[in-house]
Amino acid sequence: MEEKIIAAIIVSAIAFVSIYAFTPILIKFLEKRNLTVKDANKKGNVMIPRPGGISILIGIVASEITLYFFFPISEILAIIITSILGFSVGIIDDRKVMGGWFKPVALAFCAAPILLLGAYDSNLDFPLFGSVKIPSLYLALVVFMIPITGNTLNSIDVLNGVVSGFTTIASFALAISLFILQNYEIGIACLCLAFASLAFYKYHKFPSRIFPGDSGSVMFGTMYGVIAIVGGVEVIAAIAILPAIINSFLFLSSVKKIVEHREIKNPTIHTDDFKLKSTDDNHAPITLVRLLVAKKPLSEKQICNEILKLTTFSGVLAIITAFMMGAKIL
Repeated sequence: MEEKIIAAIIVSAIAFVSIYAFTPILIKFLEKRNLTVKDANKKGNVMIPRPGGISILIGIVASEITLYFFFPISEILAIIITSILGFSVGIIDDRKVMGGWFKPVALAFCAAPILLLGAYDSNLDFPLFGSVKIPSLYLALVVFMIPITGNTLNSIDVLNGVVSGFTTIASFALAISLFILQNYEIGIACLCLAFASLAFYKYHKFPSRIFPGDSGSVMFGTMYGVIAIVGGVEVIAAIAILPAIINSFLFLSSVKKIVEHREIKNPTIHTDDFKLKSTDDNHAPITLVRLLVAKKPLSEKQICNEILKLTTFSGVLAIITAFMMGAKIL
């Protein structure tokens, strides 16, 4: 246990410090090369550097490789390779807006390391009901889960600080759940994601100094998904990101097809004081943000805070679920 505690402290520190220290350097680098995009929710022509996913990649890979030296198991290797592949898909989309099907299909291939390394258990665990063994069906679940988590977190990256704050809360909840279930190695791997997103949140929170881009948000989602699979906590992981899942469900059910979210009509518009309110356009998609501003306009910061409150509630539910599953196991 002492070795696990030392490993947790070291890799968490590497994830946090490397991103916290490197991101300001990346901001200056991107600004010098005019790699910036307009912040659509700010008055005037406010340009923000993007993509910050490069910084996130450095912190996550450095910390996870260090963890692999402590615990050289296939599950951690699968997390490393799949996360890098998720970043690669995102960085391609950062360079050029791809079609709606590009990310889901590409991310499905990113699940290959999990399958090839055999870093999964075909049992699907549910609270109260116990474990269900679905060998063949579970393979399909692995292939589908990475695109789902990758796109789900990517689609909620619409306001300053949302995706990084969201990932921080959900990842800490998932890490605690893994520790409750005594899956310590994967729990520590999840701490890397939690501290990486926390460090990036420092620069991404309102008002943002840098955007993660698809490379950052897709990598967040991909890593979250692979941790859920190799840790055998798929149901708990889904509960922790329930607000993002609801957002994706609302979006897809209103659009009725898979499209690149940057190519659809904006579901919100600005008031004179630059708050956000729901659009009157019936053809615009329904999203979580649109629901939050349906009654009255809210500022970008207020909306972000509301989403993070919902995420905290989901995270608590996930931890309670882990206790229920842990009690059954014990």
